[in-house]
Amino acid sequence: MPKNSTHKCILGTVQMGLNYGINNSNGKVSLKDSFEILEYAFDNGIRILDSAEAYGDAHQVIGAFHSKHPKKTFEVITKLPHHFDAEIKEKVSIYLTELQVPQLHALLFHSFDSYKKNTSNFDVLLELKAQNKIKHIGVSVYTNEEIEAIILNDQVEIIQLPFNLLDNNALRGEILKKAKAKGKTIHTRSAFLQGLFFKALNSENNTIKQLYKELTKLNNIRTKSNCSMAELALNYCSQQDHLDNILIGVDSKTQLKENIKALDQTLTPEIMADIDAIKVKNLDLLNPSLWA
Repeated sequence: MPKNSTHKCILGTVQMGLNYGINNSNGKVSLKDSFEILEYAFDNGIRILDSAEAYGDAHQVIGAFHSKHPKKTFEVITKLPHHFDAEIKEKVSIYLTELQVPQLHALLFHSFDSYKKNTSNFDVLLELKAQNKIKHIGVSVYTNEEIEAIILNDQVEIIQLPFNLLDNNALRGEILKKAKAKGKTIHTRSAFLQGLFFKALNSENNTIKQLYKELTKLNNIRTKSNCSMAELALNYCSQQDHLDNILIGVDSKTQLKENIKALDQTLTPEIMADIDAIKVKNLDLLNPSLWA
């Protein structure tokens, strides 16, 4: 990713609809602050938002912004809930109204389980594509086994998965090369592992304690690279050839400014290799939904 190519960043909106993140002490972002974040993002080249029905009232926040700023309309990726009983056509119609957009950039299944349960609905999704109501079909996944299965479905164009300093090339490199060879677009999330990388190493947090050795290595690499942790985390993702887009979530306009500025850095091949050498054995520790 060329430096400053913020158009490759996708802005996550979960914080605009819910209290979210291990390091978020301020709670849900206010409507006023959400509008400031969205305006700053658009003005600085970010054109895609990531949302979901499960993200509280995030859809309504985006829709309200679009109504107020009709010349600053984002493309929006959203996700069906893990369990849904209504027709997908109905859902998409509701989403388009809530988001105030004519088309979804992508409609994703929020989990691999949801995807598996709804393979019979692919005809409906293809019909919605033909009607230009959705541009792409995708799936949000966690494991390499899930990616392996998704690769086999030519109708799935986007795979969204975690990728970061610990959920790194040691774990993901080979499967991502395989996905790219199959023509998939790769969106990564969890660049900051829900803010875990910014927590103090002496924190009483159980996950920090269990990842203490790996997090200490990261802090040593950060010192060696003369970067901030945000610079290390974002540029590690941005310098991967097999990643198309990087999803970032922020709690404020200031944080977004800092993240955009952080992308000015370039990590050396030596620093990249040091990060790649970190291998987390207990993969459950990399999945925030499993944190105690």
